Amino acid sequence: MEQRKVRYGILGYGRFAERSIAPAILESPNSELIALQKQSLGEAQAKAEQLNIPYAFASVEELVHHPDVDAVFICSPNALHAEQTVCAAKAKKHVIVEKPMAVNTREARMMIDTCRENNVKLMVAHMVRFSPAIQWLRKLVRAGTMGTLQYIRAEYVYDARRSPRTWLYNRRLAGGGPWFDIGVHCVDTMRYILGEEVVSVKGHLVPTPTEERTESTAIVNLQFASGVLGSVMCSFETPFRRSIIELIGTESIVALSDFTMSDQEVDIVIVDGKNGLAEPPQYHHEFVPNLYEREITLFSDAILDNTEPPVPGEEGLKNQEILEAALQDCGITYEQ
Repeated sequence: MEQRKVRYGILGYGRFAERSIAPAILESPNSELIALQKQSLGEAQAKAEQLNIPYAFASVEELVHHPDVDAVFICSPNALHAEQTVCAAKAKKHVIVEKPMAVNTREARMMIDTCRENNVKLMVAHMVRFSPAIQWLRKLVRAGTMGTLQYIRAEYVYDARRSPRTWLYNRRLAGGGPWFDIGVHCVDTMRYILGEEVVSVKGHLVPTPTEERTESTAIVNLQFASGVLGSVMCSFETPFRRSIIELIGTESIVALSDFTMSDQEVDIVIVDGKNGLAEPPQYHHEFVPNLYEREITLFSDAILDNTEPPVPGEEGLKNQEILEAALQDCGITYEQ
């Protein structure tokens, strides 16, 4: 029997969608890419022809109302996420939306409510949760072999000055700078590993965002419900891309580099302590598959089996509340 497939349209088909999302949908065993949308109809048609997919649109409304489309993947700038989610949900299309799910909590709640009212599924694309390395860290924390966890930190930086996504620095389109773009990956991953919520947020954003321009670098300190302390450092202005997540317990320190990457083997480094000194490091190896394909396949599973998506809109809302709290701690508010 031929496997059922969810038929996707991509909204906001740009470089990210072309490099990561379209190939992942094409690779997914239970998903099919049948449509894409760009502001230029000619460009949309040219991309559709390259990928050998049948439909191309300049209009979001036309794509979401096409009867052959079952679900949409929203890759548009952050300020368009809520509007496009509402449009798709009212057309009875399921929605997977790039992170951050919105530019503020009001929009995030509206997205959740509209999808619920129209009986469609909503998932936020936090693909790092599906990394076997991150899942191993989550199990390690629960096993208690690190002792009492004291601190968790995540760092994620890259050179956005070279990015074709020029809107990243536009606060009206992005909502925030690296804190929204990559800091949210750090926040979500830390919440997932610990399995608990943030209760305190202190933010430092440089330069201070204006109504027009985002920050370039952010350090945000967190406290989790159990008392564990955390911090996130993220930046758009560094010489190269780097990501790391580290946990400090009373018995061990554990670190994972490249925690956001796909299609590669990664090493988790475990250093135990004895008599106040570091023992020789131990290494745990994990192969991380294509996380974009994994998130799409899991979302399609939820649609086909009528189950809860693995990262529902409510999880994105919790992250959005943390993003917003850091801005508010700096005396900044933002409403679209």
